[in-house]
Amino acid sequence: MPSRRTALAVAILASFIAFLDGSIVNVALPAIAAELGGEVGTQQWVLDGYLLTLGSLILLTGSLADSLGRVAVLRIGLCVFGLASVACALAPSAGLLIGARAVQGVGAALLVPTSLALITAAFPGDERGKAIGAWTAWTSTAFVVGPLLGGGLVDTVGWRAVFAINVVPIVVALVLLRGARDATGGRTRRIDVPGAALVAVGLSGSVFALIEQGGSGWLQPLVIVPLCVGIVSLGAFLWWERRAPAPLLPLGLFRDRDFRYGNLVTAVIYAGISLGLLVLVLYLQETAHYPATLAGLATLPVAVVSLFLSRRIGAAAGRHGSRWFVAAGCTIAAGGFLLMLGARPPVQFWWQLLPGLLVYGIGLATTVSPLTTAVLSAVPVERAGVASAVNNAVARIAGLLAIAFLSTVTGPVVDTAGLHRALVVTAGLFLVGAVIAAVGFSHRVPRADIPAAAVANCNDRGVVGSIRS
Repeated sequence: MPSRRTALAVAILASFIAFLDGSIVNVALPAIAAELGGEVGTQQWVLDGYLLTLGSLILLTGSLADSLGRVAVLRIGLCVFGLASVACALAPSAGLLIGARAVQGVGAALLVPTSLALITAAFPGDERGKAIGAWTAWTSTAFVVGPLLGGGLVDTVGWRAVFAINVVPIVVALVLLRGARDATGGRTRRIDVPGAALVAVGLSGSVFALIEQGGSGWLQPLVIVPLCVGIVSLGAFLWWERRAPAPLLPLGLFRDRDFRYGNLVTAVIYAGISLGLLVLVLYLQETAHYPATLAGLATLPVAVVSLFLSRRIGAAAGRHGSRWFVAAGCTIAAGGFLLMLGARPPVQFWWQLLPGLLVYGIGLATTVSPLTTAVLSAVPVERAGVASAVNNAVARIAGLLAIAFLSTVTGPVVDTAGLHRALVVTAGLFLVGAVIAAVGFSHRVPRADIPAAAVANCNDRGVVGSIRS
């Protein structure tokens, strides 16, 4: 094992890279489509190519780390992510860029959970909370600086720099890992290869159909065949997971009411998060003609409000329970998106968008930490790591499917009418989340012994949550 200081530095660098990529690419999408063509379809696939492999494989990471060793998996993830980033930066066509993004998603699936596992192994219990707190602070910074950095790079150097910038921290992390070995040999653990294959085929077929139907229509074989294959594969995945000796998705966890409804709320609101802010960034560049830097800056109020409020609200939910915090937060977030319906050219950001973004940020901060706490309080402490991985995967897959519906909601161009439709759909998703939380959650008061690593693992989703030491 590397030293504690080295382990923390490598874990921060590895996760920072993946988190930065999750927040930096959105502002580059119009420039990518302008150069490589494809308009909304290209933009969808650049995001979903990454999320598809990430969502399909992220549940495998724990098994791989146990079998191959944390350091080995982290080193592989860094190399895969770095090489894919170079391929993205050099891609001469949309197809090659999308393929490289899919490989990037494989690397990201190896990086974030393994970086947390590295901290857990390197630090004893009394120091682990502080180390994870430092990890969370740096990764939260990635969400804040990502859109600004991405916009600045697009406006000054070009969109390819958004991917090339990943190389520097990856090289530093690999140098720090030089000569490091796991303290013990890899432990034998079953890897659910059939489950991983079924979920990958299921998601790929479904997402392909959802994206392609925007241009081809629902009745074309190019759409119907992959959609049917996807649905059948996802059904077979659930069937297999009930029988697998070491399932990717332990379905028994869903017997608990709060875990079941908590993940349902997670799916609904993270679909809204992925759709709403993406459409806003695209609209500001493609219709309002903002430079990429200002479009990235527009999302900063949400991150700042979340950073300021999330820990305080998380502590309050820990005392009083999550049910009404989540319901109120989702309702407030929905109101924030509805406030932005006044946006139309010439766009006046300060009056038409900023009030709604601030209200949305308050709602998001009121929702995320209590939701994470409710989900993790629903399972025994020893299963918190598995529960957090499942919840994280649910959020990723929800975002993947929401982006696949982008052209269905907005049309082929993100104009003012398309923005308004997306805002209404997003608000509707949050209101559905509010109803599910109010009706489905129990009055359970959250436990105080939720492992910090499990909470941190639930925060790899573009928003900031609270960490308990």
